[in-house]
Amino acid sequence: MKNKKNKKIRSPFFYVGDKYKLMPQLLKLFPSNINNYYEPFVGGGSSFLNVEASTYHLNDIDLQIINLHKELTRDTFENFLNRVYQIIDKYELSISLKGRIPSEELRTKYKKTYYAKYNKTAYIKLRDDYNAKSDKDYAMLYVLLIFGFNHMIRFNSTGQFNVPVGNVDFNQNVYDALEHYFNFKDSHKLRFYNLDYYEFIKKIEFEKNDFVYCDPPYLISHSEYNKLWNEEEEEKLYKLLDYLNDKGVVFGISNLLTHKGETNKLLEKWMSKYNVYEIKSNYISRFDNTIKENSREVYITNYE
Repeated sequence: MKNKKNKKIRSPFFYVGDKYKLMPQLLKLFPSNINNYYEPFVGGGSSFLNVEASTYHLNDIDLQIINLHKELTRDTFENFLNRVYQIIDKYELSISLKGRIPSEELRTKYKKTYYAKYNKTAYIKLRDDYNAKSDKDYAMLYVLLIFGFNHMIRFNSTGQFNVPVGNVDFNQNVYDALEHYFNFKDSHKLRFYNLDYYEFIKKIEFEKNDFVYCDPPYLISHSEYNKLWNEEEEEKLYKLLDYLNDKGVVFGISNLLTHKGETNKLLEKWMSKYNVYEIKSNYISRFDNTIKENSREVYITNYE
C-alpha cells in the first residue's frame, strides 16, 4: 500500500493541526491506488496536497477556510499573489521575501517578537478594514491569516475577525506553499464542501478504490481548533467509520491516543478491532512550545 510520492508539501494556510510533517509516514500507509479521495476534516489541506487520486472531495465545517480554498482554486497564482502583494504594500506590512524587514534596532530590542512589534499597527488597521467590509475580500483574509497569531482563522460572536498579530512574516516559505498549491489545483480535480462531517459522508455513493481519510479534532489535545469537539462527536465518528467498514469502504484515521498523561479511552477501545500503526509525532506544539514526546499518535485503518 505504499504511495510513491515522498516530497512533503505544506498548505499555504499553515493550519493548526495540519499533517504536513507526518505525511511521509502516513503516505506509506495510504492505499497506493485511490480513485475518489474523501477528507471530511480538510482544514488547511496539507494532507490532500500530498496524495495522488483521481478526484478529491474535500469538506470542512469551517465556512471561511472552505471559501479560502475556493478563492484560490478560482484564481491564478500570479493574480492572487499580486493581490496579496498589493495589500501588504498598502498597509506596509513586512515582507522579507522582498527585503522589507524590521530595522536592526527593532530586531535587537525585541529579539523574539520583532515582526509582531513591526506589524502590529498595520495589522490592526488591515483587520479593522476587513471587518468593516460588507462584501468580504478573501485576499485580505489570507493576509490576515499569514500575519495573525498562529495563522488562526477566528471570528467573534458578531462575525468580526479577532485574531491578534503574530510574530510572522510573508517569506519564502509562504511563497513556495502558495506556488505548490496552485500547481496542484491546476493539475487535479478538487471539489470543496461545507458540511458537517457526518452529513458529508452519508451523502456519498462510494465506488471501487475510494478512500476516506479522517483527521478529526483531537479529543485530548485541548487546542483552540477542537474546542467544539466532545465525546459525543467522537463516538458518532467511530460509529460512522464502522458503518463505512460494513459497506466495504476503505478508511484511515489519525488520532492522538495519549497526551500529557491523558488517554483517549474511547479511541483505545474502538481501535482494537482495526489495524493500528504508531506515528512518530515528536514535534513542537504551536500553542505552548513544548515537545510532544509524551504523546502517542496512531493511524488506524480497516485495510492491510
